[in-house]
Amino acid sequence: MSVGHAPTDSPPAAAQEPQPHAVGSWRRITQRDLGPFAVIAGIVLIWIVFQSQNANYLSVRNLSNLTLQMAATGILAIGVVMVLIAGEIDLSLGSVAGAGAALLGVLLTQHGWPAWAAIIVTLGFGLCAGLLQGVVTVLVGVPSFLVTLGGFLAFFGLQLALVGSAGQIPINDPSVLAIANDYVGAAVSWTGVAVIAAMLAGVAVARRRAWIAAGVKPPPAWRSALAVVAPVAALIALVAYLNRYLGASYLLVILLGLITLLGWVTRRTVYGRHLYAVGGNAEGARRAGVKVAAIRVSVLALSGLLAGLAGIVTASRLYSVDSSLGGGTLLLEAIAAAVIGGTSLFGGRGRVYHALLGALVIVSIENGLDLLGQSAATKNIATGIILVLAVCIDAVTRRRRGQRP
Repeated sequence: MSVGHAPTDSPPAAAQEPQPHAVGSWRRITQRDLGPFAVIAGIVLIWIVFQSQNANYLSVRNLSNLTLQMAATGILAIGVVMVLIAGEIDLSLGSVAGAGAALLGVLLTQHGWPAWAAIIVTLGFGLCAGLLQGVVTVLVGVPSFLVTLGGFLAFFGLQLALVGSAGQIPINDPSVLAIANDYVGAAVSWTGVAVIAAMLAGVAVARRRAWIAAGVKPPPAWRSALAVVAPVAALIALVAYLNRYLGASYLLVILLGLITLLGWVTRRTVYGRHLYAVGGNAEGARRAGVKVAAIRVSVLALSGLLAGLAGIVTASRLYSVDSSLGGGTLLLEAIAAAVIGGTSLFGGRGRVYHALLGALVIVSIENGLDLLGQSAATKNIATGIILVLAVCIDAVTRRRRGQRP
């Protein structure tokens, strides 16, 4: 195609093409992961719909109950997010949680162990279960899908053996029951908010100073300020609202603490960078000197540890352990929560807070349908449809990113 002179009536060049600054701004906006904002918008829409159908949906009592309902799913979903980032999958999480809860019940009820010792052993069991599966996956070379599928069956059998013919083990220890049934006082809550705000501000200032010291231009000040103000404002609103009832539950504190800690590990440490590298391209990471085998084993061990914690939390909330704990749709809901929140099934992409967003979507729907008197079948259908939509969005997003010049 030949290039000629522009006709005399053509518009000025500035009107024909966007300015470089505008092009760069638009490109940054389109390349930014907008998935979490879409999930948050979906949560708001879900809340509006159910509030219009039942005036008690957004009551402080129901929202407090919502935080309790999503704790176990959220903790397992964090484990799912971690293994998905590394390009693995763990199908044994629900069974490990159930077997860990059964072990906790046996130690407390039948052997009279103190709560702290029983909890440590239960967490150690989850860690060892995940570690064992990780070692088999790496040393034998069997895909984690198959190894953890076998673990799903084996640990469920262990759970049945521990629970025994009685079919149920009561949990009566007040320290264990307090985990899921007690609340943080208002003074402690506000102190925690102040500490978190100070920590976020300190981190933001330290990062800007580090950029300047390294000769790198830091992002605009408003962006750094927004990274501090937005989460602190959300936390203040949450604490203020929950304090109108009984306050923030211990489970909510545990869940937010895990998300904060593991979010920092994945985004601000060498281990986190290696985790994303392995999930994005394992062979490329190996050639770059990353210890791929150690990363894969460690992330499966971590997911097992989180499953043990989820078992403790569930046993505390239900006041007992039975053969169905950890079974049913718990694992599927955890996987669905991770994917709905925005974590990719294909590895190398995801954030720990996606677990919280996805769990909130699932529990919000289930809670709303419960208030409307809908059946379990309706809840499963709704969750399944949302999961499929999330997976389709993930696939389309990856395809568009791959086609972007």
